[in-house]
Amino acid sequence: MTISSTGPLTIASEDIAGDPEFRHLSTIAGIAVDLRYATPHNFIGRDLYSPYDCAWLHVDAAAALERVVAWLAQQRPGYTALVLDALRPQRVQQQLWDALAGTGLQMYLADPARGSIHSYGMALDITILDEDGRELDMGTGFDDMTELSHPKLEEGFLQTGALTDAQVDNRRLLRDAMFQAGFVGINTEWWHFDCGDRNLVRASFRRVL
Repeated sequence: MTISSTGPLTIASEDIAGDPEFRHLSTIAGIAVDLRYATPHNFIGRDLYSPYDCAWLHVDAAAALERVVAWLAQQRPGYTALVLDALRPQRVQQQLWDALAGTGLQMYLADPARGSIHSYGMALDITILDEDGRELDMGTGFDDMTELSHPKLEEGFLQTGALTDAQVDNRRLLRDAMFQAGFVGINTEWWHFDCGDRNLVRASFRRVL
């Protein structure tokens, strides 16, 4: 894993394009990209990224995503990784945090004071497209802020029928693809994966402002 040099542990969004620590999603073959926070199709209901290009990852996470692509090609030919969010600058994380103030839903976001792993280019929100380009049914949509999105509660929802075997199998396929590439999941969002240990990332990588 690449450790940042002794320079400042932050970088402006505007400076990413010329920095060798970051890699554009367009350079990663075999993926589809639909950055939901660059569209109105998110829980805020507006584009949060323009005029900034947020289709970036840290080079370590980009390499891990390539391993996901290779695994899917072997295990599920015709299936495609769909990136829903990658780099999320600190300024956008703050906007999301502020939007959920007082709602009881801030548990679904990293406190900007601590830093989202997205803001280091070391996290992905991701799902899978089938052979016809349709998103696999995961039981909820992206950014669904209910317990039905929680991987840790899936077995209980299977027993009650709130999630089907097929939906949970799709989630397990996504996790298998991500885990074998070195990503780590979280308990509350089936779509979110960190690239490696988040404490190491916060201590050693540069946060994008």
